[in-house]
Amino acid sequence: MTNRYSEIQKKLDNTSRVILDLEPIIPEISKTIDVISNCLIKGNKIVLFGNGGSAADAQHIAAELIGRFNFNRSSLPAIALTSNSSILTSISNDYSYDVVFSRQCASLVKRGDVVIGISTSGNSLNVKKGLLVSKKLSATTIGLLGKKGSIKKIVDISLSVQCETTPEIQEAHRVIYHIICDHVEKKIMKKNKK
Repeated sequence: MTNRYSEIQKKLDNTSRVILDLEPIIPEISKTIDVISNCLIKGNKIVLFGNGGSAADAQHIAAELIGRFNFNRSSLPAIALTSNSSILTSISNDYSYDVVFSRQCASLVKRGDVVIGISTSGNSLNVKKGLLVSKKLSATTIGLLGKKGSIKKIVDISLSVQCETTPEIQEAHRVIYHIICDHVEKKIMKKNKK
Protein backbone atom coordinates (compact mmCIF):
# COMPACT_ATOMS: atom_id res chain seq x y z
CA MET A 1 0.00 0.00 0.00
CA THR A 2 2.82 2.42 0.81
CA ASN A 3 4.12 2.11 -2.76
CA ARG A 4 0.66 2.84 -4.17
CA TYR A 5 0.30 5.86 -1.88
CA SER A 6 3.63 7.26 -3.05
CA GLU A 7 2.60 6.74 -6.70
CA ILE A 8 -0.67 8.57 -6.07
CA GLN A 9 1.21 11.40 -4.35
CA LYS A 10 3.64 11.58 -7.28
CA LYS A 11 0.71 11.84 -9.72
CA LEU A 12 -0.87 14.62 -7.66
CA ASP A 13 2.46 16.46 -7.54
CA ASN A 14 2.94 16.13 -11.33
CA THR A 15 -0.56 17.38 -12.10
CA SER A 16 -0.15 20.30 -9.69
CA ARG A 17 3.12 21.25 -11.40
CA VAL A 18 1.52 21.18 -14.86
CA ILE A 19 -1.33 23.41 -13.67
CA LEU A 20 1.03 25.86 -11.94
CA ASP A 21 3.06 25.97 -15.17
CA LEU A 22 0.01 27.53 -16.90
CA GLU A 23 0.96 30.92 -15.46
CA PRO A 24 2.79 32.07 -18.66
CA ILE A 25 -0.39 31.66 -20.72
CA ILE A 26 -2.61 33.73 -18.41
CA PRO A 27 -2.58 36.58 -21.02
CA GLU A 28 -3.83 34.16 -23.70
CA ILE A 29 -6.51 32.80 -21.35
CA SER A 30 -7.62 36.37 -20.58
CA LYS A 31 -7.69 37.23 -24.29
CA THR A 32 -9.77 34.09 -24.95
CA ILE A 33 -12.31 35.17 -22.32
CA ASP A 34 -12.68 38.55 -24.06
CA VAL A 35 -12.88 37.04 -27.56
CA ILE A 36 -15.54 34.50 -26.58
CA SER A 37 -17.55 37.04 -24.57
CA ASN A 38 -17.52 39.58 -27.40
CA CYS A 39 -18.50 36.89 -29.90
CA LEU A 40 -21.51 35.89 -27.80
CA ILE A 41 -22.52 39.49 -27.04
CA LYS A 42 -22.60 40.16 -30.81
CA GLY A 43 -24.92 37.21 -31.37
CA ASN A 44 -22.41 34.75 -32.77
CA LYS A 45 -21.64 31.23 -31.58
CA ILE A 46 -18.85 29.00 -30.30
CA VAL A 47 -17.95 25.88 -32.31
CA LEU A 48 -15.82 23.16 -30.72
CA PHE A 49 -14.22 19.86 -31.73
CA GLY A 50 -11.52 17.32 -30.93
CA ASN A 51 -10.91 13.56 -30.87
CA GLY A 52 -11.33 11.05 -28.04
CA GLY A 53 -11.02 12.75 -24.64
CA SER A 54 -10.80 16.07 -26.47
CA ALA A 55 -14.19 15.32 -28.09
CA ALA A 56 -15.59 14.87 -24.60
CA ASP A 57 -14.00 18.17 -23.56
CA ALA A 58 -15.59 19.91 -26.58
CA GLN A 59 -18.99 18.59 -25.48
CA HIS A 60 -18.28 19.58 -21.86
CA ILE A 61 -17.51 23.19 -22.83
CA ALA A 62 -20.62 23.40 -25.03
CA ALA A 63 -22.71 22.05 -22.15
CA GLU A 64 -21.31 24.67 -19.75
CA LEU A 65 -22.22 27.46 -22.18
CA ILE A 66 -25.64 26.20 -23.29
CA GLY A 67 -26.64 25.11 -19.79
CA ARG A 68 -24.96 26.93 -16.95
CA PHE A 69 -21.62 27.07 -15.20
CA ASN A 70 -22.29 28.64 -11.79
CA PHE A 71 -25.35 30.81 -12.33
CA ASN A 72 -28.81 30.66 -13.85
CA ARG A 73 -28.69 32.88 -16.93
CA SER A 74 -29.67 32.89 -20.59
CA SER A 75 -28.38 30.04 -22.73
CA LEU A 76 -25.25 30.80 -24.75
CA PRO A 77 -24.94 29.42 -28.31
CA ALA A 78 -22.31 26.69 -28.57
CA ILE A 79 -22.05 23.49 -30.60
CA ALA A 80 -19.70 20.54 -30.29
CA LEU A 81 -19.18 18.95 -33.71
CA THR A 82 -18.51 15.62 -31.98
CA SER A 83 -22.01 14.88 -30.72
CA ASN A 84 -23.92 13.71 -33.79
CA SER A 85 -22.90 10.13 -34.55
CA SER A 86 -24.79 10.07 -37.87
CA ILE A 87 -22.87 13.10 -39.17
CA LEU A 88 -19.53 11.79 -37.88
CA THR A 89 -19.95 8.34 -39.39
CA SER A 90 -21.41 9.47 -42.71
CA ILE A 91 -18.63 11.99 -43.37
CA SER A 92 -15.99 9.47 -42.30
CA ASN A 93 -17.51 6.77 -44.50
CA ASP A 94 -18.36 8.87 -47.56
CA TYR A 95 -15.29 11.10 -47.52
CA SER A 96 -12.58 10.62 -44.89
CA TYR A 97 -12.18 11.00 -41.14
CA ASP A 98 -9.62 13.70 -41.99
CA VAL A 99 -12.47 16.02 -43.06
CA VAL A 100 -14.99 15.13 -40.34
CA PHE A 101 -14.72 18.62 -38.79
CA SER A 102 -13.83 20.76 -41.82
CA ARG A 103 -16.91 19.51 -43.68
CA GLN A 104 -19.13 20.56 -40.76
CA CYS A 105 -17.31 23.89 -40.33
CA ALA A 106 -17.86 24.69 -44.02
CA SER A 107 -21.62 24.76 -43.47
CA LEU A 108 -21.95 25.89 -39.84
CA VAL A 109 -19.21 28.47 -39.18
CA LYS A 110 -19.97 32.11 -39.96
CA ARG A 111 -17.96 35.33 -39.82
CA GLY A 112 -17.59 36.43 -36.20
CA ASP A 113 -17.90 32.95 -34.70
CA VAL A 114 -15.21 31.53 -32.41
CA VAL A 115 -13.93 28.06 -33.28
CA ILE A 116 -12.02 26.03 -30.70
CA GLY A 117 -10.01 23.01 -31.81
CA ILE A 118 -8.74 20.71 -29.06
CA SER A 119 -5.70 18.48 -29.64
CA THR A 120 -3.31 17.20 -26.97
CA SER A 121 -0.75 16.25 -29.65
CA GLY A 122 -1.21 19.56 -31.45
CA ASN A 123 -1.14 17.65 -34.73
CA SER A 124 -4.60 16.10 -35.23
CA LEU A 125 -5.16 16.48 -38.98
CA ASN A 126 -8.95 16.68 -38.80
CA VAL A 127 -8.73 19.37 -36.09
CA LYS A 128 -6.20 21.32 -38.14
CA LYS A 129 -8.37 21.14 -41.26
CA GLY A 130 -11.43 22.29 -39.33
CA LEU A 131 -9.53 25.28 -37.98
CA LEU A 132 -8.15 26.19 -41.42
CA VAL A 133 -11.62 26.16 -43.01
CA SER A 134 -12.91 28.28 -40.11
CA LYS A 135 -10.13 30.86 -40.61
CA LYS A 136 -11.12 31.15 -44.29
CA LEU A 137 -14.68 31.84 -43.15
CA SER A 138 -13.41 34.73 -40.95
CA ALA A 139 -13.94 33.02 -37.60
CA THR A 140 -11.52 33.55 -34.72
CA THR A 141 -9.65 30.29 -34.12
CA ILE A 142 -8.38 29.04 -30.77
CA GLY A 143 -6.27 25.94 -30.13
CA LEU A 144 -6.46 24.13 -26.79
CA LEU A 145 -3.22 22.21 -27.20
CA GLY A 146 -0.25 20.41 -25.69
CA LYS A 147 3.38 21.46 -25.85
CA LYS A 148 4.11 20.24 -29.37
CA GLY A 149 2.47 20.26 -32.76
CA SER A 150 1.84 22.44 -35.79
CA ILE A 151 -1.69 23.63 -34.93
CA LYS A 152 -0.35 26.39 -32.64
CA LYS A 153 1.12 28.06 -35.75
CA ILE A 154 -2.22 28.37 -37.56
CA VAL A 155 -4.60 29.55 -34.80
CA ASP A 156 -5.30 33.11 -33.69
CA ILE A 157 -4.87 32.15 -30.01
CA SER A 158 -2.83 29.18 -28.81
CA LEU A 159 -3.54 27.84 -25.32
CA SER A 160 -0.63 25.42 -25.12
CA VAL A 161 0.00 23.33 -22.02
CA GLN A 162 3.75 22.88 -21.60
CA CYS A 163 3.59 19.14 -21.06
CA GLU A 164 3.88 16.03 -23.25
CA THR A 165 1.79 13.58 -21.19
CA THR A 166 -1.75 13.30 -22.58
CA PRO A 167 -3.63 12.75 -19.27
CA GLU A 168 -1.88 15.72 -17.64
CA ILE A 169 -2.52 17.92 -20.69
CA GLN A 170 -6.21 16.98 -20.49
CA GLU A 171 -6.31 17.78 -16.77
CA ALA A 172 -4.80 21.21 -17.47
CA HIS A 173 -7.25 21.76 -20.35
CA ARG A 174 -10.14 21.26 -17.94
CA VAL A 175 -8.72 23.87 -15.57
CA ILE A 176 -8.27 26.30 -18.48
CA TYR A 177 -11.75 25.91 -19.88
CA HIS A 178 -13.40 26.06 -16.47
CA ILE A 179 -11.65 29.39 -15.88
CA ILE A 180 -12.82 30.58 -19.30
CA CYS A 181 -16.43 29.44 -18.76
CA ASP A 182 -16.52 31.07 -15.32
CA HIS A 183 -15.34 34.45 -16.57
CA VAL A 184 -17.39 34.39 -19.78
CA GLU A 185 -20.53 33.67 -17.77
CA LYS A 186 -19.81 36.55 -15.37
CA LYS A 187 -19.03 38.93 -18.23
CA ILE A 188 -22.23 38.03 -20.12
CA MET A 189 -24.35 38.37 -16.98
CA LYS A 190 -22.83 41.77 -16.21
CA LYS A 191 -23.51 42.93 -19.79
CA ASN A 192 -27.13 41.70 -19.61
CA LYS A 193 -27.75 43.67 -16.40
CA LYS A 194 -26.95 46.97 -18.13
